[in-house]
Amino acid sequence: MLTQQTIGRLGASQNVAVTTTSAASAAFGPQTRRVLLTATAACNIAIGAPGTTASASSTLLPANFPIVVSCNPGEVIAAVTASSATLNITEMAT
Repeated sequence: MLTQQTIGRLGASQNVAVTTTSAASAAFGPQTRRVLLTATAACNIAIGAPGTTASASSTLLPANFPIVVSCNPGEVIAAVTASSATLNITEMAT
């Protein structure tokens, strides 16, 4: 049986241009506890305090595969890829 879960209200959205050098998002808002991520190409991502960077050994986010991950207000997502991509980040409040 398929069940539906409420994962939160959609909030602010931003696009981050990702290349072979780690790029970070703007800090998340005060109500953000989860983020919805989608990338146009496979990327490696890291979530943490401002200044966080991603490397090739960071968590892999496959291309065109939406995923929701937990975070804390004020954190950022950093990403890096082997070529170039756009990472779309949508903040979600619970």
